[in-house]
Amino acid sequence: MEKAIIAKHVTKKYKLYNGNKERILDLILPKSYGEDFYALADVSFEVEKGDSLGFIGINGSGKSTLANIIAGIVPETSGSIEVNGEAALIAVASGLKSDLTGRDNIELKCLMLGFSKEEIKKLEPEIIEFSELGKFIDQPVKSYSSGMRSRLGFAISVNIDPDILIIDEALSVGDKAFGEKSLDKMREFKQKKKTMIFVSHSIGQMKQFCEKILWLEYGMVKDFGTVEEVIPKYEEFLKMFKKMSKEEKEQYKENALKQQMKLLNV
Repeated sequence: MEKAIIAKHVTKKYKLYNGNKERILDLILPKSYGEDFYALADVSFEVEKGDSLGFIGINGSGKSTLANIIAGIVPETSGSIEVNGEAALIAVASGLKSDLTGRDNIELKCLMLGFSKEEIKKLEPEIIEFSELGKFIDQPVKSYSSGMRSRLGFAISVNIDPDILIIDEALSVGDKAFGEKSLDKMREFKQKKKTMIFVSHSIGQMKQFCEKILWLEYGMVKDFGTVEEVIPKYEEFLKMFKKMSKEEKEQYKENALKQQMKLLNV
């Protein structure tokens, strides 16, 4: 089968600084300042065209970072990622300009994706209707609630008909009725054999929409396989993790980060 995404040894490093002084010194002096933080460490996986892949993992595991790299919003530090097709990321505030109105954001996003003014004119009413924002569409996005932002982002992304749809916790905000409508749209995408990446803490939604699961833990691949193979192991892990004391969780994290350093040879 044709590959939609091929990720090879993807690593994403950030620098953590104690104030602006360290940040400036790191730019102008040969000595390295700041602490290295690896959001992703040597991540490799492949997605077939038409697959629905879920990203799971506790907070801080690198799920959103990986989603942003696939969408082309942030670059990887090392490794490579090949994305075959147009990818659209749906996150609460992904790509929205706060000072612009909802309508202006629709036009800007579509122009950036290469749509002509005529095409945008045809798409705009559908996007506005799907978003259910009504008169708020002509208000600045900075006045929107997180649910309204998510609705606008979702409405734009699903109506531009991308090859790869990346949904990052976008269904966890907003009202239940809109959530159901969004799920229906995703079912429609699934029937069209579109490739979907689904980032969520909802295991129920993962079971409903995904064939495969990528389990990330502190930036590393913990497991990758079918829903039937990976989800039961993750559910067992969550039961164990929730029972841990704060100190035990800190120790678990420390051990995982040591493993990360070993994996990266740093």
